[in-house]
Amino acid sequence: MKVRASLRSLKSKPGAKVVRRHGKTFVINKLNPRWKARQG
Repeated sequence: MKVRASLRSLKSKPGAKVVRRHGKTFVINKLNPRWKARQG
């Protein structure tokens, strides 16, 4: 999982889901798990 300043490019990928957990923003992608990322 990458920690990124901006998740905009990742959330536009096919299959991407933006989730908020414990005050952090995550992008979870079931189709391509390489694109998991966290912000915050």
